[in-house]
Amino acid sequence: MARTLATNEPQDSRRVSRLMRIIPQPRPLLLVHLAARAVVALLLVAASARSASAAAEASSAAPADADHMAHAEHMAHADHMAHADHMAHGMSHATTSIRDYSVPAVRLVRDDEKAVLLPDEMNDGRPIVLNFIYTTCTSICPMMSSVFAQFEKRLGTDAGNVHLMSISIDPEQDTPARLREYARRFHAGHEWRHYTGTQEASVTVQRAFDAYRGGKMSHTVLTLMRAAPGKPWLRIEGFVTPDDLVRDYRELLAER
Repeated sequence: MARTLATNEPQDSRRVSRLMRIIPQPRPLLLVHLAARAVVALLLVAASARSASAAAEASSAAPADADHMAHAEHMAHADHMAHADHMAHGMSHATTSIRDYSVPAVRLVRDDEKAVLLPDEMNDGRPIVLNFIYTTCTSICPMMSSVFAQFEKRLGTDAGNVHLMSISIDPEQDTPARLREYARRFHAGHEWRHYTGTQEASVTVQRAFDAYRGGKMSHTVLTLMRAAPGKPWLRIEGFVTPDDLVRDYRELLAER
């Protein structure tokens, strides 16, 4: 009631006045008439005051809300990373093996929208750590990406010497822009790049590394690591902790 009066104050006041003049006012109802006008006036004043107060509160709260949202996002990311690290420790049942893979000569599109030839991208002299993800995944992909993020963090200054690669298995949805946003969520450094391309190219790469399982809904947890071009790959199947991944990485470098 108060909100309607605040919106139509002049019109409603005139309507009330006209009605009060048109309707005959028997003397016993005079006090009721005066009381009704007083109530209308009080409601109008109260509604206006509430509107002004709400506007002032909204204006003053905007910067605080923005700060709160930024803080909440930061805390949520920190909690997610800690939870993922904890879960990885509890689920670390990975199996490892040494494999030889031939890198297919397919073109992919990097998250900076640059088209690249996969063998050239992998043969820049740096060690490679590779996984397969898709941005709308809500199960194992965030876990694998969190492990990559913690791995990158634990390497410290050595992180610039490794090339982390995440290749999308849902390239039709995962545009370079989506991959950039996904990378931002995990605070990916410059050495961690994400790749998309055609569906055919993605499947070709998955098959080359024995990672294709028929579709994105049936993909498995897999991490691949290579110390240098021409060297064999370390295949890690199952969840691995960031600390274990760092250990495997350093052992692989020591053997090259």
